[in-house]
Amino acid sequence: MEIWKWVFVGVLWYAGYVSSTGAVELGRSQNTERISGSAGDVLEDDPVGRLKVFVYELPSKYNKKILKKDPRCLNHMFAAEIFMHRFLLSSPVRTLNPDEADWFYTPVYTTCDLTANGLPLPFKSPRMMRSAIQLISSNWPYWNKTEGADHFFVVPHDFGACFHYQEEKAVERGILPLLQRATLVQTFGQRNHVCLKDGSITIPPYAPPQKMQTHLIPEKTPRSIFVYFRGLFYDVGNDPEGGYYARGARAAVWENFKDNPLFDISTEHPATYYEDMQRAVFCLCPLGWAPWSPRLVEAVIFGCIPVIIADDIVLPFADAIPWEDIGVYVDEEDVPNLDTILTSIPPEVILRKQRLLANPSMKQAMLFPQPAQPGDAFHQVLNGLARKLPHDRSVYLKPGEKILNWTAGPVGDLKPW
Repeated sequence: MEIWKWVFVGVLWYAGYVSSTGAVELGRSQNTERISGSAGDVLEDDPVGRLKVFVYELPSKYNKKILKKDPRCLNHMFAAEIFMHRFLLSSPVRTLNPDEADWFYTPVYTTCDLTANGLPLPFKSPRMMRSAIQLISSNWPYWNKTEGADHFFVVPHDFGACFHYQEEKAVERGILPLLQRATLVQTFGQRNHVCLKDGSITIPPYAPPQKMQTHLIPEKTPRSIFVYFRGLFYDVGNDPEGGYYARGARAAVWENFKDNPLFDISTEHPATYYEDMQRAVFCLCPLGWAPWSPRLVEAVIFGCIPVIIADDIVLPFADAIPWEDIGVYVDEEDVPNLDTILTSIPPEVILRKQRLLANPSMKQAMLFPQPAQPGDAFHQVLNGLARKLPHDRSVYLKPGEKILNWTAGPVGDLKPW
């Protein structure tokens, strides 16, 4: 144990040195490094003038009335669907003339059905989405021209348009058949997975920008924590036998490092959570029920190098953000070696990652601020849509041609909403 004592002392000194480079601030003067090459250029693209979006006006039961019933939906990690709607209503890319639109957007708040504990229930979502699509296909001609190929939907559920929080059941369900041709804007991203279709745009989960802003700490605060994590290691309620939740990765973190002085890990969520992240060099971002979590956003915002533990994850705006340069990928099977992996990273590599994390455009791209700001997550979504233009002529159907099967899917999904 004596050797760990000296290693830890060295780490504390080094972490303080790293912190002095000023890699934690939101909108304040810092030592940063520009994101080079095409990634940096794409991140700073301005989508205005490159596309026009028509927003369907749906009855309030699909959005505003749901939110009025439960305002908690504004603050949970699935809230991107609400704020994307608000943003588009006042965005310069919006057109009131659907005949000149490049894209069509249907504002449906499918995650705003919460339990008493604030967790979204996805079970009504398929029927709600089907109802909305039936409405737009009956009242406007545009869906029927492509069967949704020039439409996009925001589906921030755990497994996107598979509409279930458990992977096994999400895979069994698959993507809602009526969305098979549409572009899905979703937080879920995993390569070679039935719940991620080609052409989807992966976005960060919602994290409240104003709340994080109020928790900033002084620029020169030493990073006295080497590895930081707060959250569940086991989900006894939904996974009583263990091993299924997080595919066992979180359990492996706890079992291997609960007594390691380099690791500040716990299930407790302190009031100083955001401050603690700003005092840490590395922040663990392991998968839970799904590969993604708000920790990824929080780590980037607070300059804490994200340690991504989720095999085959597709990260937000991967064509614009150089995740390999700012984070550390660890295979789920290598979790028992986390201490060796992280302590083996050279100081100069850590310093460069923090300089990149300090880049304001990197932080901005992860947030859905109110009001919107240039280069934020709203604009990154629009950039992603603009890069998919022009639509290939093959997406437009011949008169009377049908591709989608309106009666496909579980019987329960076919009931009226």
